[in-house]
Amino acid sequence: MKPIKQRLLTPGPTMVPERVLEALGKSTLYHRSPEFKEIFLEARERLKKLFKTEGEVLILTSSGTGAMEAAVTNLFNPGDSAVVVVGGKFGERWKELCQTFGVKPIVIEVEWGKSVRLEDIEKAIKENPNVKGVLVQICETSTGTIHDVKGIGDFLKNYPDVLLIADGITAYGVYDIPTDKWGIDVGITGSQKALMTPPGLAIISLNEKAQKRLLEVETRSYYFDLKKELKKQQSGQTAYTAGVNLVVALNEALKMIEEEGLENVAKRHERLAQATRAGVRALGLELLSENPANGVTAVLSPKGINGQDVVKIAREKYGITIAGGQEHLKGKIFRLSHMGYVDIFDVLTGLEVVEFALYELGYRNFKFGDSVSAAMETYQNL
Repeated sequence: MKPIKQRLLTPGPTMVPERVLEALGKSTLYHRSPEFKEIFLEARERLKKLFKTEGEVLILTSSGTGAMEAAVTNLFNPGDSAVVVVGGKFGERWKELCQTFGVKPIVIEVEWGKSVRLEDIEKAIKENPNVKGVLVQICETSTGTIHDVKGIGDFLKNYPDVLLIADGITAYGVYDIPTDKWGIDVGITGSQKALMTPPGLAIISLNEKAQKRLLEVETRSYYFDLKKELKKQQSGQTAYTAGVNLVVALNEALKMIEEEGLENVAKRHERLAQATRAGVRALGLELLSENPANGVTAVLSPKGINGQDVVKIAREKYGITIAGGQEHLKGKIFRLSHMGYVDIFDVLTGLEVVEFALYELGYRNFKFGDSVSAAMETYQNL
């Protein structure tokens, strides 16, 4: 029997609130019209508040990878070197982008599920005095692991020529991140994660230091020319046709975040994450991450159980889409999202479907409801 309802509990795209869907469905505005200009400037100001930055925040029509590519092509010249933290699939993406555009990646390999050590960043910087930047994830989505970006930013304050470029695609809107205070020169996120909007928009922040570098580097991108975008967006327009309906929807989602309060949003994500972890452990399962993030939990599959089968049963039999592992973790983990438009009842539903799937696959070291009870108790006591 096919499920009559579908639920999305992946770490991107995430569920979209009804208010945002209604905004998305409004008649399309002309992207050069005064009406759209007003909404666009409003969204940019709301993003500055979300990022807690005095710098510029640009909206690009692309996935988050587009903003990552824009950072590499606009802030580094060919032959420049950058320290790249590779602790998962998206750290690998930083490395691949550097290689594609002639930037030498000085790679710090981190075991998937672990956080980068600050001493390794320090060592790489000192051994490579001409480094122009450090590329890192705030949260490595593929492993559900948080890196100490604040610590990296504090250290890099002693290196005025080194940019800290942070992929916060599953961090902004999950945590209350003071971009300027943490020393993040370039912050990146996407619409389809904690910002509760369908995929299609990338956001990139540029502080004064990053804007200065922007002027020093020869432009190597046409569509992702940030100098061109900066000039246009300051006037309320985009260099090329904007994702008009997506911007309108994003603005509505940002209103919702403002209404809840960013501090409350962060607390909600923390409570949901802790409840999820408690539920997982109540089933006798272990987390992949030694430093788990608040947006997504990566769970090690029990011995003899393929994590992809957990995902398949959850989706096909129960209508709940969770995520599997990537690269060498495929089949070894499954991932539960608690990011964006999510409450405790979504978390409990995710845990329930994991129990059903594991039981069907022969793992029965628990009683039905164990994960739910543990999650509820943890949530209630926080």
